[in-house]
Amino acid sequence: MSDNTPQAAPSAAPAPAASAATPNGNGNGKRKRMLTTLASALVVAGIGYGLYWGLYGRWFESTDDAYVQGNVVQVTPQVAGTVVAIRADDTQLVTSGQPLIELDRADARVALEQSEAALAQAVRQVRTLYSNTGAYTSTLAMRESDLAKAREDLTRRKQIAGTGAVSQEEIAHAQISLQAAEAAVETAKEQLQANRVLTDQTTLERHPNVLQAAAKVREAYLAYARTSLPASVTGYVAKRSVQVGQRVAPGTPLMAIVPLDQLWVDANFKEVQVRHMRVGQPVELVADVYGGSVTYHGKVVGFSAGTGSAFSLLPAQNATGNWIKVVQRLPVRVSLDPKELKDHPLRVGLSMEAKVDIHDEGGQSLASTSATSPLQTSVYDQAGQDADQVIASIIATNAGRAAASAPAAGNTSAPASAKRAAQPVPKA
Repeated sequence: MSDNTPQAAPSAAPAPAASAATPNGNGNGKRKRMLTTLASALVVAGIGYGLYWGLYGRWFESTDDAYVQGNVVQVTPQVAGTVVAIRADDTQLVTSGQPLIELDRADARVALEQSEAALAQAVRQVRTLYSNTGAYTSTLAMRESDLAKAREDLTRRKQIAGTGAVSQEEIAHAQISLQAAEAAVETAKEQLQANRVLTDQTTLERHPNVLQAAAKVREAYLAYARTSLPASVTGYVAKRSVQVGQRVAPGTPLMAIVPLDQLWVDANFKEVQVRHMRVGQPVELVADVYGGSVTYHGKVVGFSAGTGSAFSLLPAQNATGNWIKVVQRLPVRVSLDPKELKDHPLRVGLSMEAKVDIHDEGGQSLASTSATSPLQTSVYDQAGQDADQVIASIIATNAGRAAASAPAAGNTSAPASAKRAAQPVPKA
């Protein structure tokens, strides 16, 4: 039995080895299947991405370096003065022509009244010049009559001098009277000519003295009207820095107006992305403020004349030994659909994501047309028209019948005092 016992032990020993070999074979098979599956997935993903890129992706360029831009219209005074009223504040909507800031008008009113008085005096002085022309003409006629009489007296005395009826002394006196009459005629002619030089080839309204005084009135009236600062465009007030009682100088920024219906997007694309971009290509935009639920549709309207770094305050100095190439970005201006902008308003400075469809490369790389809708305002024109009416009223009041000969430019209006009364003076 002792011999059989050791023989049984070796026969049982190989069993664990067989059981250990089975797990190793299964693990290698699973690993191979996983690697095969992963490789297949990568191949499929690569093929899918290749198809996506070939059929769709290569026709679009996108960037999230895009921001809303717009016109920020500064409100600045044209004359110096002290602020007595502020009629608008930040975030408020104002319309074109609406008064925003009022300056003290006391000094401007005094200057306007002085200029109006000077114009009235100039009109009356010019009227006197025209009246003097008639007076000098009458004087000349009278002096010529005296000259003819003196000449006849001298001739008559010379004819009867031989009879002894007239002495030589009387003849001498007649000659002196003739010379005096001739001198008086010459003086009258010179006076008439001198007065005609001041009035010939002009009317009362176009006389230089009147025009000069009228220009002073217009200047003073504009300075008076400019004490009220209107909104030049319709938009929302921002960056108000002015305070009541502040002394302001011409050109000082007091507040800004942002017309939110005049917005666009500046999308900064890498220089390699703009290779196939053209003016007129469609653009899809998404604003971070609304998320992907709102999509804006726009068009490429132009490309900046230089990259962002070219117009920076401190341009890059690339002519150095330690130069490192940095991919530049070129601002691309994208217009927005006015209806979409009205339905979902944007603000200046908001972040956007822009995707340009570059299928159609038939457009131009640079815009070749000038602006068709220039930015302009007419809120300041009324002051000049009112000044012309005030001037015409003053001339008509002081010219009398002479004003009917040649009316001044502009319609005759109420007197200047009534015109000023029509403009309310703000109260502090």
